[in-house]
Amino acid sequence: MTSPASPSSRASSPRPPAPVVLPLPEVPVRLVGLGLVLREWVREDLAAMRDAFDNPEVERWTPLPSPFDDAAAADRLARAEADRVSGTRLCLAVTEDGGPALGEVLMFPDAHHPGGAELGYGINPKYRGRGLASRAVRLLTGFAYDTLGMTRVVLRIDHDNDASSAVARATGYVPDGAEPVVEMSKGREHRLVTWVHPGRA
Repeated sequence: MTSPASPSSRASSPRPPAPVVLPLPEVPVRLVGLGLVLREWVREDLAAMRDAFDNPEVERWTPLPSPFDDAAAADRLARAEADRVSGTRLCLAVTEDGGPALGEVLMFPDAHHPGGAELGYGINPKYRGRGLASRAVRLLTGFAYDTLGMTRVVLRIDHDNDASSAVARATGYVPDGAEPVVEMSKGREHRLVTWVHPGRA
């Protein structure tokens, strides 16, 4: 699992200035393919969002609040809606038919590479083992290149998060070879490896 929220400040060095916002379309984003429908969160999803994010795995790997209660879900939905309008982040519910949300995949500008995007994802533990994360990442990666015209797409994953690293490998991402970047979150040190997609052939 990568962080289903904007990353916290890097501990090793300050972030560079933020690049331009994502060139998102005005109409709601709805991506269909690979047996999935990725759609924007709505108020009816609050219970499913709480169920997905209120668990120890999410608490371990992400900066999301714990416990992730009703108030946290409502706040996250409001932030997702505001970020969508500003173009600073796109949060999509992962579904198999456009119905109940089974997790989330998200995208925001890569602060280190103008014209690039960083993706994150998190799947409700109840629904893991069905390839939801890998399929969602493939869909959103394609959208980043083909619709938004992004020039580079990356994942940043904790060195110790084997499950999330497996998703990166399965979707064609490769480590960039640089030393992991140290980030502090909730008093824990995380060593983040950057995984880069090779781009369109």
